[in-house]
Amino acid sequence: CVIDNSSAWRMDPDVKLVVPEVNGQILDGSERIIANPNCSTIQLVVALDPLHRAYNIKRLVVSTYQSFTGTGAQAVEQYETELKGEGESGYAMAYHYPIFENCLPHCDIFLENNYTKEEMKLVNETRKIMDANDIAVTATAVRVPVHGGHSESVNVEFKKQFDLEDVYILLENSEGIIVQDDVKNNIYPMPRFARKKDDVFVGRIRRDESIEKGLNMWIVADNLRKGAATNAVQILQRMAEKKRKG
Repeated sequence: CVIDNSSAWRMDPDVKLVVPEVNGQILDGSERIIANPNCSTIQLVVALDPLHRAYNIKRLVVSTYQSFTGTGAQAVEQYETELKGEGESGYAMAYHYPIFENCLPHCDIFLENNYTKEEMKLVNETRKIMDANDIAVTATAVRVPVHGGHSESVNVEFKKQFDLEDVYILLENSEGIIVQDDVKNNIYPMPRFARKKDDVFVGRIRRDESIEKGLNMWIVADNLRKGAATNAVQILQRMAEKKRKG
């Protein structure tokens, strides 16, 4: 079995797209290829899945703040060149514009619907992993000058009423999630402190006062760990576990 970290197989109807905490139960040992989802999708669905099971998500509005490291080595080189003040001319650029001291609302290529490919990955992969094609999802993906770690501002509208205290309990008791939410003491997730960690950090949890069944959240994870390598390893571990149990 091959665990593929590229986007090539993710939306293939015959290939399973897996985040173990969310849909690991679909693995049965017969797989020849298992697709590892996009980094921004992984942390999103880990945080949303327990809430969807309890309250049924109707609509999602997601804005991502994604580290330039997600683009690859050339983006890291561009950032470091600009950081040193050497980016005046003649240097390799991964982006159309400087990334140092800048935010680029342009992750991957633009598609015919004026969304970027990154944004549509998040839309489509979220529905597939959560087995919920009826969820309305819209996304804006932004590349930011952060050296590791993706952050997401997430607005959720549920079909059912919810109690805020129950939301905290659900998240705190869910695999792979650490709740950091004590605004009186300035405690909330930040990408700087999520680096080199395998968990998904959730904070700024509050009711959306503009709609009846709305919730706002802030979700942060290391895009190179849980957003890529860690998730792949966890898939492998889940497969090995199933094999041992027969």
